[in-house]
Amino acid sequence: QVQLVESGGGLVQAEGSLRLSCAASGLTFSNYGMGWFRQAPGKEREFVAAISWDGRRTYYADSVKGRFTISRDNAENTVFLQMNSLKLEDTAVYYCAANPRMYSGNYARRDEYAYWGQGTQVTVSS
Repeated sequence: QVQLVESGGGLVQAEGSLRLSCAASGLTFSNYGMGWFRQAPGKEREFVAAISWDGRRTYYADSVKGRFTISRDNAENTVFLQMNSLKLEDTAVYYCAANPRMYSGNYARRDEYAYWGQGTQVTVSS
């Protein structure tokens, strides 16, 4: 079955950095656009970043643009999220997800993602 397993979360001070990884199995990874979403306590899950199947197109939420970078390694079936200049408001559970038909109009829509990981906690402290 399809599995997406996130790792790399943890506790970091404000202005620090973390690199999240998401290892995929049970699917043809290069056929899927990949996305990162996050959910803070009491809030809805929100879009963070996405990358096309070939890595040529990337998309970011305005709140993370210039600080976060999404990338992928199709040979390793892994997608990454490099997070720099972290802020307190970045604290959330971060989820990776696989989108079988990503395009410019649907990369931020949760219902367009077929598979989800279990999430990894990122906590930013002052």
